[in-house]
Amino acid sequence: MIPFASQRGGGQDLATHLMNAYDNEVTELAHLRGAIASDLHGAFKEWQVQAEDLTRCAKYLYSLSINPDSRQGRLTREQYMDYIARTEASLGLGNQPRAIVFHEKYGREHCHVVWSRIDAMHGKAVHLAFDHEKLMRVTRAFARDHGLRLPPGYEKSRDRGQETLYDREKKRQTGLSKEDHMRAVTQAWQQSDSARAFVQALSAQGYLLATGNRPYVLVDLYGGTHALARLIDDKAVKTADLRAFLSKDFPPESLPSVEEAVALVGEHRVSIDKEALEEERATALAGLRQEQQVRRSALLHERDAIEARQRAAIVALAGHQRAMRDALRHSHLEQRRLVARQRTKSRPTGLAAFLGRISGVEALRNLLHKRQDAQRLKAYGQQLLAMKVAQIRDRINQERQHHAQALEQARREKALTRVDRREIVALLQDLRARQRMVVRADSDGRMPSLEGVVRRDKRTKARAPSLAPTQRPGETRNAFEDAATRSPTEPPNLLAAFARATQQRRTREKADDKAPTLDRMTRPARDREQPTSPIERGPEPGRDRD
Repeated sequence: MIPFASQRGGGQDLATHLMNAYDNEVTELAHLRGAIASDLHGAFKEWQVQAEDLTRCAKYLYSLSINPDSRQGRLTREQYMDYIARTEASLGLGNQPRAIVFHEKYGREHCHVVWSRIDAMHGKAVHLAFDHEKLMRVTRAFARDHGLRLPPGYEKSRDRGQETLYDREKKRQTGLSKEDHMRAVTQAWQQSDSARAFVQALSAQGYLLATGNRPYVLVDLYGGTHALARLIDDKAVKTADLRAFLSKDFPPESLPSVEEAVALVGEHRVSIDKEALEEERATALAGLRQEQQVRRSALLHERDAIEARQRAAIVALAGHQRAMRDALRHSHLEQRRLVARQRTKSRPTGLAAFLGRISGVEALRNLLHKRQDAQRLKAYGQQLLAMKVAQIRDRINQERQHHAQALEQARREKALTRVDRREIVALLQDLRARQRMVVRADSDGRMPSLEGVVRRDKRTKARAPSLAPTQRPGETRNAFEDAATRSPTEPPNLLAAFARATQQRRTREKADDKAPTLDRMTRPARDREQPTSPIERGPEPGRDRD
C-alpha cells in the first residue's frame, strides 16, 4: 500500500475529479464532517471561504490517496479507518474537517481522504512538516500490525514494482506503456545505419526529434515528451555519446522546439483520429448523456419538490398570518361589543338618569367612555402594527430561506454540470485511446508513422526534404564509437579550419542568392565541406588524423 499525499488548492476541480462516475466503476462519498453542505463541491467551497477569510493559505486542502496492493486482497472499511486515524494523529489533523471517498476502478478499490488545513477556531492553517516521512512511518507500522507486505515502490530504485499514476494515466490515454515506447525507440536505434537513418526510423515509429530543456527530446504522436537516452534500452549508450553522435547532422539549434513539435504532431494526429472517431463518438456520447440525464433527473425532481414545498409554505404562511390578523380584529370587535353591552346594562334610568344629565355626571361618563374606547383602539392599532411587522419579518426570512435553497440547488446543478463535462472529456479520451489501439492493431503496438510530418521554412514556407540516410550500412557503430572516443586534447589545424569556414560561408552565400532557404534540419548536409579551397586541408579540429 502506497499513500500519495499533497497540499493543494482548487477544491472545485478536486471535487469534480472525485465524483467522476465515468472513470470509476464505484464512487461513494462515505464520510463528510465539518461542513454544512452534504456534497463535496459545497463542502470544499465552505473550506475555501474559511481559508480566504481567516488566513492567506492558498493550499488549504490536504489530499491523501490510499492505494492498497490488490494482490494482497482488499482492505476492510475498519482497516481504512484505522489507517486514516493513524494518519490524522501523526499529522495533527484529528479535529479538522474531512471527506472520505471510495473509488473502485478496474476492479481495484482505493480511498481518497481530503482534509481542510484551516483551523477555524484559531484562524490559522495547520502546519504540515515532513508529512511524507510521517506517512512512511505510519504505513510501515500499519503494514506490520495488519500483516501486509510493503511494496517495492518504497525502495530507492528505478526498477519500481508499481507503475506511477502518471504512467498509468498516459497508458490509459494512449494505450502505450513506457515499455512500449522503450521497445520502439530501441528498435529504431538498432536498425539504423546513421544519425539520419535513426531520425528517419524514429519518424516511422511515430516520434519526432525536438529540442527543449535537454538538447534532444522525443515528441510522440500523442504529444508526450520523452528523454531520448532513457528510451534506448542499451547500457552502452551514454547521454553524452548520443549527443555527440547526433550533433553532427542534427545540432540542437536546427531542431524544432518542443512546442513546435507538439503542434506539428497534433495536426497530424487530428487527421488520423478524426475519421475513426466520428461514428463511435456519436453513439458513445448518446449513451453517456442518457446516463447523465437519469442522474440529473433525480436532482431535477428534487428541485421540483423543493419548489412545491416552497409554494406550499408561502401559501401556508400567508393563510396563517391572515388568520392571526382576523383573530386580532375579531378579538377587538368582540371586546367592543362586550363593553357596549356592559355599558348598556349599567346605564342609569329614570330619576338617576335625569339627575345625571342635570349634574353633568352623564357628560363625564361619556367622556370617560370615549377615552377608554380611544385607548382600546390605540392598543389594537399597536398590536396590529407589531403583528404586521413580525409577519413582514417572517415573510422576509422565508424569502431568504427559499433564495438560499434556490442558490444551493443551483450550485448542486452547476457542480453536476462540471462532473458531466469531466466525464465527457474522459469518454473522449477513452475513445481516442481505443481508436489508436485499433489503428495500431496491425503494427505490433507501434504508433502510426510521422514521415508525412514535414517542417516549413519560416521565411520561404518551403517544405523541407525528407530525411534520408547518408551513410552506408555498417558505418553507424563506427561513427558512434568515433564520436564517443574522439580526443578533446588533440591540437587542431587552425589554418585548415579557417579555410574550411571561409569556403563554407562563401558557398552558403552563393546558395542563398540562387535558391530559397532550406529548412534548418537539412543545412548540415548542405554545409558539407567543398574541395575547392586553394589551401591544403588538414584534419578537422577534434578529429583523429589519418
